[in-house]
Amino acid sequence: MSIRDRMSGNEAIATAMRQINPDVFAMFPITPSTEIPQYFAQYVADGKVDTEFICVESEHSSMSACIGAEAAGARAVTATSSAGLSFMNEMLFVAASARLPIVLAVANRALTGPININHDYSDSMAERDSGFIQIYSENNQEAYDNYLQAHRIAETADVRLPVMICEDGFITSHALENIELESDEDVKAFVGEYHPEEYLLKAENPLAVGPYGVSNYYMEARVAQAEAMKNAKRAILDVAADFEKTFGRKYGFFEEYRMDDAEMAIVIMGSSAGTAKAAVDELRAAGKKVGLIKVRVFRPFPGEELAEALKNVKAVAVMDKSEGFSANGGPLFAETASACINMEQRPKMIDIVYGLGGRDFTVDHTRRVFAHLEKIIETGEIGPTYIHLGQRDDRKEVL
Repeated sequence: MSIRDRMSGNEAIATAMRQINPDVFAMFPITPSTEIPQYFAQYVADGKVDTEFICVESEHSSMSACIGAEAAGARAVTATSSAGLSFMNEMLFVAASARLPIVLAVANRALTGPININHDYSDSMAERDSGFIQIYSENNQEAYDNYLQAHRIAETADVRLPVMICEDGFITSHALENIELESDEDVKAFVGEYHPEEYLLKAENPLAVGPYGVSNYYMEARVAQAEAMKNAKRAILDVAADFEKTFGRKYGFFEEYRMDDAEMAIVIMGSSAGTAKAAVDELRAAGKKVGLIKVRVFRPFPGEELAEALKNVKAVAVMDKSEGFSANGGPLFAETASACINMEQRPKMIDIVYGLGGRDFTVDHTRRVFAHLEKIIETGEIGPTYIHLGQRDDRKEVL
């Protein structure tokens, strides 16, 4: 039976970690993820886990320690944000290419510069091609639930890829919400023990991890890694189905909100979806056929499934909470537009970059986005496809 509690997203993730009881936690603090190792350090001090808790000198070192632990056959975790994730960059690629199922909790925060400690997705989006699975959370409950599913996804035999579980810095990481926790026993039974097939300390079968990949082998290794990411789609749905059967809460690649007969839709991620849903409800009450798709899984990107969900929509606004600096929009737009390129009848599609560095996103902002889509449908003219929302500016490229 679920246990009602109230906690922040950081404490929810730390609680999930405690219940799983990983073998190694390599930590280096950075705002706004610092509370995760802080809570976990208390669990270690209180004897609630028997995890090897390692304090290292940098985020590069924390991921390096996790790589060593996983390669040796241990279940390893860490947490970071923003510049800390960027400092891990080299080792993220190493972890993924070595097929080590590390689970990394990320409290998303804007990257410098200018220096900013508030939320957007510039940190994790900068690592979107690192080979990590990326799963995003709307609220504290999802942060907890996503983390409970992460190890099983990562450790699936034909996947064996590291996972980022992302929550919105300060918005989700620090805000208190009511949450349903599962019992320690039920969590342990659901997640299970880690039984790696091959590892450095397995004396019967010596192996190398992270070898030099000469031209004759490098591409084959990369293709195998790409196939593992394709396999992750099935694993994510399989684990989600078992999670729903066990705990009653349903997850998929994305959530479709009031999309059954929608003519206009927005595609969005994270906590902003909660704000946007309130606007969708208001506009539905006023007779507008609007809907929302909240992307949960960004890597692997559910392109075919998203295109199917958008096939009957006339106009779509993709909401990017990170700047792509491509002069064509942000990363979520690039993925969504690519997914829809071969549809027989494509919706008209624009990208709206918003919320950078913690800039407010409100119900009124969402209404303005839908009003813009309604105008596109009425006139048939798309206008600028790359727009900024909420910036102080006079240009027409700004809503």
